[in-house]
Amino acid sequence: MVPVALFISDLHLQQSHLKTCAAFVAFLERHAMAAQALYVLGDLFEYWAGDDDLAAPFNREVSAALRRVSAAGVALYWIAGNRDFLVGAGFAAATGATLLTEPFVATIAGQRIALLHGDAECTDDVGYMAFRAQVRQPAWQQQFLALPLARRHEIIDGLRKDSRTQQDAKSMSIMDVAPQAIAQVFASTGTTVMIHGHTHRPALHACGATRRYVLPDWDLEAIPARGGWIALHADGSLHRIDLSGAELI
Repeated sequence: MVPVALFISDLHLQQSHLKTCAAFVAFLERHAMAAQALYVLGDLFEYWAGDDDLAAPFNREVSAALRRVSAAGVALYWIAGNRDFLVGAGFAAATGATLLTEPFVATIAGQRIALLHGDAECTDDVGYMAFRAQVRQPAWQQQFLALPLARRHEIIDGLRKDSRTQQDAKSMSIMDVAPQAIAQVFASTGTTVMIHGHTHRPALHACGATRRYVLPDWDLEAIPARGGWIALHADGSLHRIDLSGAELI
């Protein structure tokens, strides 16, 4: 059965991860092209310094691969992650993507699904939530994007190093989504199905009438390789799919 919609997140694409990049392009050609819609739920890129970085060869190649999908008639949707929240209108124009705000409620194949990246629900991580609130402010973004591109790259590199250091000192539970935050999303959206990424802990969490699907991150340089997606079929059924295209139980 050909899926109606596919959902991916947390590929963290970067030029040095050749296997992951090749797997992403193969996914677009073999799977996304056959679907009606592709939803990218954040952190497609390891980082995004601004839409003027589209001129970089690597970013241009990834954007062109996405443009081939949208040009083929597949609806392409984007929700920002914590690494690529500076994606804007220039990227959308280059790829043919529609930028969505989160949480976004998509009605597909009779299902109403809450879509989000997931970092905003990690409310137990007080330090990260304060940082997130700062960098999501339009004034901060305007000031940052006014800096020379090379300087932005330097700042982002420093932030990535700091993030890795801080993560080593944090418990896994703090960096996961908080149950009360998830409950609030379900309540505010009036949905019973949710798909998100960010935590790199792929799973299906069923609680009462609600189902929460967590997308996997992609890293084909790792052993074992990680990756996969979620497929929604015309009958409304959702399936977790691994890198080989096989369904996970």
